[in-house]
Amino acid sequence: MKKFLSICLKVLASVALLFVLLVLASEFSPIYNFREARPFSGPDIFNPYAALDSSLGWKRANFHTHSRVSGPWPVNECPYDAAYTDSVLRSLGYEIVTFSNHNELTPHPYDPELQVNVYEQGYSPFKFHKLVFGSRKVVHWTPFLPLLASQKQWELERLGKEADFIQLNHPYRTLCLPRAQIETLSGYQIMELDTHVSTENEYWDWALSAGHYSFGLANDDLHHPENHALTGIRCNFLNTPSGRYEDLRETLLGGCYYAMRVPDYGNGDWEVKRRKNRELPFVEAIGIEGNTLYLTLSRRADSIRVNGAEHRTLALAVDTCAIRYALPETEPYARMTAFFADGAVIYTNPFARYDASARKTPLDHTPQPVNTGLTLLFNLLLAGLCIGTLRLMRKLWC
Repeated sequence: MKKFLSICLKVLASVALLFVLLVLASEFSPIYNFREARPFSGPDIFNPYAALDSSLGWKRANFHTHSRVSGPWPVNECPYDAAYTDSVLRSLGYEIVTFSNHNELTPHPYDPELQVNVYEQGYSPFKFHKLVFGSRKVVHWTPFLPLLASQKQWELERLGKEADFIQLNHPYRTLCLPRAQIETLSGYQIMELDTHVSTENEYWDWALSAGHYSFGLANDDLHHPENHALTGIRCNFLNTPSGRYEDLRETLLGGCYYAMRVPDYGNGDWEVKRRKNRELPFVEAIGIEGNTLYLTLSRRADSIRVNGAEHRTLALAVDTCAIRYALPETEPYARMTAFFADGAVIYTNPFARYDASARKTPLDHTPQPVNTGLTLLFNLLLAGLCIGTLRLMRKLWC
């Protein structure tokens, strides 16, 4: 009996050590000398809505959508196939639905011309997940426990080599992603907005204040389309010709869209929910005249707020359907949020200072510099820990 128990303990210890070894082996990465924060500056103001074409209108979209997938996994992300999920969202007025299952490229359920190659990358229990757009293949490798900013940065830079652009998913519920890291990371073009409990998006302002420009999308991260409280509550409105990827890519990288929080109208009455979702307030006009930002809405809002660096309130208009704000030369950027009486919220993309003669947008694609010495030391340390773990496993059975 003692021998049997001894073998069982050795097996359990070996499994635990093997897990530690796999985790350690996934943690190798460069160590970066991150650039210091550089707030936006320059003689010009970037207008994400410069290409607004009123004849196209706004097309409602959700980009973070899950569906039932095939494969060896015992638990599925969603009990329904892509066609059913698509039909539920389209009944609420969505015209663009893309499927972003974890580490899998999902075919469009009925129209190959609307295929968008996008997937949610990352296995980490810390939920450091990314939407990867435009990749022809899935990049599976990822640090299991990306604690360091350098490990997260390497993920973003590796994925960027295979993708057209990247969205940083749900930073508000990503574990071990403090403000200091958000102020440091680069290599993504879109930030996912809107928490379950807050409309502030202060983490977006942390990154913007440090000079890391990104556009904003709000998505359901939909796993259960049968649940009224989780479906159709976050969305985006794009000024784009169609739902084809070529048009979506140009629009998403140009910024001519706004994000929205939508109340759970009907509280379980799907007929009410469908009707109210087709009566949402919308942006009638948005842009810049000289150095003055303007926003006009289709319906009177309780308030419209202009946020700037460090999440400061730069201007506030109450009980109105329009706002104008002259951006001072000392302000790096401004974004607008409209709050409606029933709980609906509209988020615009940021207007930011830059030098139009040097670049087309404030987006900075410059790679972060690598610290060669620290990279060598860090990876040698990990290699030593891996070797030590292997020796422990060997001692167990020798």
